[in-house]
Amino acid sequence: QVQLVESGGGLVQTGGSLRLSCTASGSIFRINVMGWYRQAPGKQRELVATITSAGMTDYADSVKGRFDISRDNPKNTVYLQMNSLKPGDTAVYYCNAENIYTLTKLIPSSWGQGTQVTVSS
Repeated sequence: QVQLVESGGGLVQTGGSLRLSCTASGSIFRINVMGWYRQAPGKQRELVATITSAGMTDYADSVKGRFDISRDNPKNTVYLQMNSLKPGDTAVYYCNAENIYTLTKLIPSSWGQGTQVTVSS
């Protein structure tokens, strides 16, 4: 089995910064895509940013220029540096990994448990 564990959420004032981390554990050979999604109260879960194993990135328009996604492939870890945070960024942030190759099988997708990010005005 594969587990994703996030850390780094918390409470920050408008304009502040936070860095989220997510590490995947298990008998992992490779993870094709890792990313971050978020879900605010009463809203659907939405994509924030993704990064491939080759380092190609994609961002939601709402976070472009403020958030930066990166990953450490040997550590199966993905990071999300969030700058110039706004109250609208308040949400539970979920880590996702897609196409996880383990020693025995391919796992299509796995999610972390989520970490709360709250931006006060």
